[in-house]
Amino acid sequence: MNVTMKDVAIKANVSTSTVSRVISGNKKISDDTRKKVFKVMVELNYHPNISARNLARSKTRNLGLILPSATKEFLHNPFFIKVIAGISKFAKENNYYIMYSNTENEDDEMDTLNHFIRAGVVDGIILTTVRLNDKSIELLRSLDMPYVTIGRQREYNDSLWVDNDNVNAMYNLTEHLIKKGKKNIAFIGGDIKYNVTNDRLNGYKKALNDNNIIFNKSIVEEAEYSEKSGYDAFKRIISKFEVDAVVTTDDVLAFGVYKVIEEINSIKNIAVAGFNNTPLSEYRKPTLTSVDILEEELGYNAARLLIEKLENGNYENTNYIVNTKLIVRESTL
Repeated sequence: MNVTMKDVAIKANVSTSTVSRVISGNKKISDDTRKKVFKVMVELNYHPNISARNLARSKTRNLGLILPSATKEFLHNPFFIKVIAGISKFAKENNYYIMYSNTENEDDEMDTLNHFIRAGVVDGIILTTVRLNDKSIELLRSLDMPYVTIGRQREYNDSLWVDNDNVNAMYNLTEHLIKKGKKNIAFIGGDIKYNVTNDRLNGYKKALNDNNIIFNKSIVEEAEYSEKSGYDAFKRIISKFEVDAVVTTDDVLAFGVYKVIEEINSIKNIAVAGFNNTPLSEYRKPTLTSVDILEEELGYNAARLLIEKLENGNYENTNYIVNTKLIVRESTL
């Protein structure tokens, strides 16, 4: 049975017009009433008609930004700092503001999205990650909530997204190592449920295949985006196999690899490379070869696509590919 606004009003002991005002974000509604209505909406699993609601209220000029928190150190990862800077720049230029929330997992992310949407505090959503079979995207689409993702969406042709060509970027990085004579190249990436990890893993596999190197699943490891996780992943790899190079999907993972190499004197002549070209990459010893993915440009264009949709309703482009640049330094010379 479909739950209606009237059902919510009856259980909350308020009028249907009060429920409507709560959904539309009317500031004249008291906090107690608002909390009571939201509580009932959650209990009854009531989802308001977002399209109708948007017509009924004025714009908030707020964008909701969802940040993953696979580790507590996500704010120490320059990727997110730079993405936020790019988003904020375009938003400010167009008189929009950012409301952000970090979430622990997919269920927490969906709860946060439900809160943003039901509270009527944002006009659109920016997701900074894309999963395989992403429940958050399904939720946003079911509620007709405008959104954009940093990361390619394959399931929906009409979706808004920005991304790098991650397959090609990792292909070029891996081939650079192969041309330097490396054959046993390990791969340390993020969780395989994320599209970006899959794309970079596919680029790595393709480079090996094109150069007649057999793919060895045993030297591929998943890791959270932290130095410690990169350290642990590389320790697992070298406990089983000897490698002469390591590619990682984030510089912070590469820093963990460096830490292992520094601790174990017997490990020598291992080339290390990462992604994101973080500032420390240039100043570590040895300096780190890395792929510059232009995070600020990713964030800037994500905000641009979403705001153009909010302002114009229709739009010419649904996606934008940001170029990458391989920065070769001492670690792979």
